[in-house]
Amino acid sequence: MSQPWRILVVDDEPDLEPLVLQRMRRHIRSGKYEFEFAGNGLEALEKLRADDSIDLVLSDINMPQMDGLTLLSQLGSLNQDLRAVIISAYGDMGNIRTAMNRGAFDFVTKPVDFDDLQITIERTVEHLRQWREATASRDKLVTLQNELDIASNVQQSILPDDFPETAAYEINANMVPARNIGGDFYDYVAVPDDRMFATVADVSDKGIPAALFMMSSRTALKGAAIGTGSPREALIEANRVLQADNPTFMFVTVIMAVYQPRSGEVIYASAGHDPPVVVRADGSAEQMPGTGGMALGIAPEAIFASNLTENSLTLAPGETLVLYTDGVSEAMNVEQEEFGTGRILQIFNGNPPQNAEDAMTAIFNAVAEFAGEAPASDDITCLALHRIASS
Repeated sequence: MSQPWRILVVDDEPDLEPLVLQRMRRHIRSGKYEFEFAGNGLEALEKLRADDSIDLVLSDINMPQMDGLTLLSQLGSLNQDLRAVIISAYGDMGNIRTAMNRGAFDFVTKPVDFDDLQITIERTVEHLRQWREATASRDKLVTLQNELDIASNVQQSILPDDFPETAAYEINANMVPARNIGGDFYDYVAVPDDRMFATVADVSDKGIPAALFMMSSRTALKGAAIGTGSPREALIEANRVLQADNPTFMFVTVIMAVYQPRSGEVIYASAGHDPPVVVRADGSAEQMPGTGGMALGIAPEAIFASNLTENSLTLAPGETLVLYTDGVSEAMNVEQEEFGTGRILQIFNGNPPQNAEDAMTAIFNAVAEFAGEAPASDDITCLALHRIASS
């Protein structure tokens, strides 16, 4: 049996320890997780220095003696292979940005939703597991291909696969890289008023540099979605974070949409990205208007914000919103023809998707059939949000 993942919870709330032990009891009994607790950053550092087997630090920000942000700045001096997740007040973008800049892998917001916390912990330890495997295998690899395969697994581990399925809507998504390591990604995050932010993005270039910038972009966009009220505001905030520390001048195009399940309203903004497609309940499809934005990471806030607008639409029951990268529309066949937006709109004629997975399967199958034996020239990424017909 493998060793449990050891998690150090750092918080000055005395009620948190019994609550964590109670809510995580099944995973503790199964030997998956083992928890330690500290009341502040100083106590946490003492425990970490005495015990190098701790894998994950889950820390609050506001604590006496040493706060969570100061603790984060000290973790690098420990020479330990661990990850940190920060617990932050909802909407506290200043502290979230500081935490990410100091090396936090992810964050959760208060009040803590233990289902979301469990998903975050699983994603973090899976990333750590993949990273440790890559590190342990580094000296044994005989070809660059093997290294790239491991790096690809690390990258794939941060893409969410716990697709939402509710009584009102469902989401499905996929990313297929053109090379071992791609620059595309997708994400979705629910906010407390039941809205769902969905994002598809395409980082410039390919390979390891693009993958690293992808991870930074994903974190910035997730934090901005939680800390702001609209796609436009979230893209402006994410651009501020990425543009402030971008010595390689990489950029990322993004389509971000926020969905209101009760009304079916979708508000979206595009930062240099293809606008979304709506598939009607009868199988007809329409590409929505663009919003004029620039790619993230290259323009100062004033210029970026002045070029960015929002559009809105309403998904009727049985309709599907499709977000995709240009790897779909620009896929080539052996005759060097592009798949094109027109073919996307024709995919569902006479055969409307019954759910989000149907939509994803149809799109990827159509692109694969069109491309045939032609090698992929770009990553292919797509996200489908389907409003349940009875909602």
